[in-house]
Amino acid sequence: MSCSNEKLAPAGRAREVAADVSDNAAADSAARPRIYVACLAAYNNGRLHGAWIECSDAGDVREAVAAMLAASPEPNAEEWAIHDYDGFEGASVSEYTGFDDVCALAEFIGEHGSLGAKLYAHFGEDLNEAIAAFEEYAGEFKSAADFAEDLIRETGPEIPKALEFYIDWASLARDMELNGEILAFETAIDEVHIFWAR
Repeated sequence: MSCSNEKLAPAGRAREVAADVSDNAAADSAARPRIYVACLAAYNNGRLHGAWIECSDAGDVREAVAAMLAASPEPNAEEWAIHDYDGFEGASVSEYTGFDDVCALAEFIGEHGSLGAKLYAHFGEDLNEAIAAFEEYAGEFKSAADFAEDLIRETGPEIPKALEFYIDWASLARDMELNGEILAFETAIDEVHIFWAR
């Protein structure tokens, strides 16, 4: 069964989009996103020298990296690499990701928590696509089945009482996902975020 292409968010069990997603992000994230930047001159000579740097501003990250390189046990250290990262909710950061990109991802993860990380991964680590997905946010529900039920009850014909128990809302929601109508991301027990597919 397919629903209309109208991009309506059922109001029944959905929470306010901007407020709740942003409010819950702080609770989702145990630590502010940060990276461990290592001095490659020291690393290549068998020494560990680097610094954990919070990813709030690319300019601040560059300054911290310059200070770390200046304090290197190896003279004229210039090259660096990201050897570790923390607080990105499962989103991956590569060794040579630019600081502007890392800070933009950190801001996105800071705003949206694990949901942001799941979107980032879903869109092949394309941050612009993950950000744009929020234009199609339908809401948070206990399950995708709850979303499907709310959608049909609010936009479809009235369902006779005698037929209510025969409708398989979970199958309808699964079909909506398989048909490419919606994207569903579970971030906790009884916490599923639904997006209209673009």
